[in-house]
Amino acid sequence: MMDAAKLLEMLPGRPRLLALGEPTHGEDTLLEVRNELFRQLVEQAGYRTIALESDCLSGLVVDEHVRTGAGTLDEVMERGFSHGFGRSPANRELVRWMREHNERRPEPEWVRFAGFDGPLETAFAAGPRPVLTWLHAHLAERVDADLLPCTAATLDELLGDDDRWTDPAAMMDPARSVGRTPEAVRLRLVADDLVALLDATPGADTEIARLYGRTATGLMRYHSWFADSSPGRLPWVLTVRASMMAVNLLALAERGPVLAFANNAHLQRHRGGMHLGGREVPWWPAGAIAGARLGEEYAFVATAVGTIRHRGVDVPPPDTVEGRLYAQLEDGGLVDPRGIEGSPAPRVSPWFGYAPLDPGHLTAQDAIVFVRDVPEGEAWWPV
Repeated sequence: MMDAAKLLEMLPGRPRLLALGEPTHGEDTLLEVRNELFRQLVEQAGYRTIALESDCLSGLVVDEHVRTGAGTLDEVMERGFSHGFGRSPANRELVRWMREHNERRPEPEWVRFAGFDGPLETAFAAGPRPVLTWLHAHLAERVDADLLPCTAATLDELLGDDDRWTDPAAMMDPARSVGRTPEAVRLRLVADDLVALLDATPGADTEIARLYGRTATGLMRYHSWFADSSPGRLPWVLTVRASMMAVNLLALAERGPVLAFANNAHLQRHRGGMHLGGREVPWWPAGAIAGARLGEEYAFVATAVGTIRHRGVDVPPPDTVEGRLYAQLEDGGLVDPRGIEGSPAPRVSPWFGYAPLDPGHLTAQDAIVFVRDVPEGEAWWPV
């Protein structure tokens, strides 16, 4: 079903960032399509990096494994993914294939793995201790102590009890967040100063250090807006996450062409919305931000599905985008959205975990991968 050469021919140019979206999480059939596309892009088009909607810092564990063989596959799947994605058999197969590929080839042909999400979710954020202490220690080895914004002991005191930072109740109650306590305000300034010092220290601004720097400032900003009580609170929370995703993708694209994989909503070019706190919250996703920067070097390929019967998603109505494709493509395949004529009706999902294509935004998609039927596989995704 997947043909990388055909897909690339459909695009206006060769993208540095090729974004493949999925309409739901937890279905290995869709991840297997992604795996096959990445293999073909590596073998036929010189792609060397795949980036998933997973914690960018945890992803360093996976990247180290596929490059050097460090750790066992079981350890990597447990420690190298967030959001439960390490339980996916298809993700496991991806990592296994990447390591096997690198073992057989010289280093210039090695493939790389990356997570591009922050260490957070919409309803959860990690504490800042790991990123701030790493960044502080990294710079302490390279600059005079007088240049550091605080000592390691002061940093530890400001961070305090780690459990304060990860209270899930803070999602709906800003008063439960510590993001605007005097200590957190000071830490946000410390993070900013550490990144400024990193930028001003030749040799210190390695790729990993820049990742820790971006994550430190983004995470402190995220916690700050969690503690806000204004109407802009939730839009800002979504905006910060999207921005963190986008800058990570743009940094990865600097070193060569990347296949990015995430929910369609994170990679689309148009403004999106999410139902949170009893209202629809608008946001510009990572794809819109990265796409505006890269122009034709960004391509968005959406995935659409016909049925997910084990989730209650049955044959789509014939007047929807999915319904038309279901009637035309018995085996699924690649679709040029410019060939979908007329004004299809929007499909309504009976299951909250699946988002159909928005027929009003077909022109913002460079191609569509249509999977006609998603069979029930091994259950690993929490719903």
